[in-house]
Amino acid sequence: MPLTPEILTANSEAIARLRSLDVSFAPDEEPWFTVDGVDSPRHVGSDGSGSAFVLLPSQNVLYVSSEGRAGIIAESFEAFIQLVVARPYWRDILKFSGGGDLAEMRRAADALEATLDDDDEVNEAREEIRGALALTETDDPVGALYDAVAASDAIVRATDGSPFTTLFNRFSIDNSPTLRNAAA
Repeated sequence: MPLTPEILTANSEAIARLRSLDVSFAPDEEPWFTVDGVDSPRHVGSDGSGSAFVLLPSQNVLYVSSEGRAGIIAESFEAFIQLVVARPYWRDILKFSGGGDLAEMRRAADALEATLDDDDEVNEAREEIRGALALTETDDPVGALYDAVAASDAIVRATDGSPFTTLFNRFSIDNSPTLRNAAA
């Protein structure tokens, strides 16, 4: 049975551990964006910055950043949770994607993972969530993230009607001394 928001929210252990990876499943009350062609976006969660996770009718998961960026990040709710567990720094992978370059995203993922090597809390959270939800590890979470964002056709608009921009950002890890050193 595929993982759904209802199955997840019934598992308090997984919910608590996902909070430590900056994902909360208490949806916003106030709509602050619209999605073209979707009458009532199903807001299933948020992160610490106030950004939203939306389950679309297609079952894709849309990320709507509080900073005016949006895009599909996973092909299903289960793929979204697998992404968060495998790469909790997925937003930084997009930030340092070099404008949507898969090779640059892989470099960023490797550097970001190197910075977490000694972070027992993240590694424990990963294992506990996988165990609590019987999740398998994905073969290529960075490739799946790239594919989802690159194919994203969702148009998200602010309440004033202005469209949000892509989740791919122009930076590379070379713009960050910490990540550049971690990759060396």
